[in-house]
Amino acid sequence: MNRTEYADIILQQISDRKEEIKQQYNNSKNNIGYFWIDDLLPEDLALEISNIFPEKEKMVLKKSLKEDKYIAVQMNQYDPILEEIIYAFQDERIVHLVADICEIKQPIPDTSLYAGGLSMMGNNQFLQPHLDNSHDAKRELWRVLNLLYYVTPDWKEEYGGNLEVWPNGLKNDQITIFSKFNRLAVMATHNDSLHSVSPVKFDGFRKCVSNYYFSKEPLRETDSFHVTSFRGRPEQKVLDQVLQVDNALRMGVRKFFKKGIVENPHVYKKEEK
Repeated sequence: MNRTEYADIILQQISDRKEEIKQQYNNSKNNIGYFWIDDLLPEDLALEISNIFPEKEKMVLKKSLKEDKYIAVQMNQYDPILEEIIYAFQDERIVHLVADICEIKQPIPDTSLYAGGLSMMGNNQFLQPHLDNSHDAKRELWRVLNLLYYVTPDWKEEYGGNLEVWPNGLKNDQITIFSKFNRLAVMATHNDSLHSVSPVKFDGFRKCVSNYYFSKEPLRETDSFHVTSFRGRPEQKVLDQVLQVDNALRMGVRKFFKKGIVENPHVYKKEEK
């Protein structure tokens, strides 16, 4: 299977259920817009993607107070199928269909996979509540959509590793979007798109294929530039204070260094042909 063949299937699935998922997005867009679609690919194809996921030793561990997960973005180091499925979501037909559902103008897929690619979380790993970086690596485009395709067979909601959105802030309950096998979840990203991944409570790995879409315009007129900004969970009062100080310090740095001091390594550096 190449990216076009994957894209053909994905396009048909989204098209067939367009009205259903558009309603789902519209019902949530006033806070954090989102939708999901199940059984995205034939089961055998989804299983194949899961089976060829790299082992954790061949991925990069990102571990701090903010997050604990494995990522992979240098796709030419892995099975070619993984690169094909990632870029299938960047097929022009899919990009424009999803953007139409979410009422986004001039959508632009991220060929560099800035903060995208593959991610994997095992027992006790997590991602704290946060806002994604508002822009691309060059700070020229606005991040507007996050696409997450889950590929772990037999994963149960109680295992954790689920997407959580906090449409009414940390003082109110989150909405959990189960990282169900063969499910595509799509979430709007703007100044209020606070989200997290619940800690994994199972001796296994939750696997995810992720993409971002950008635009020349922010999703909301009130959006402003911000770095990836982490918070503590409601019960983590001290950690929340620490993370807010860290956010403020990093924002201060970006006032003087527009693109940051150090180049973000989470991009796909392709070989020149």
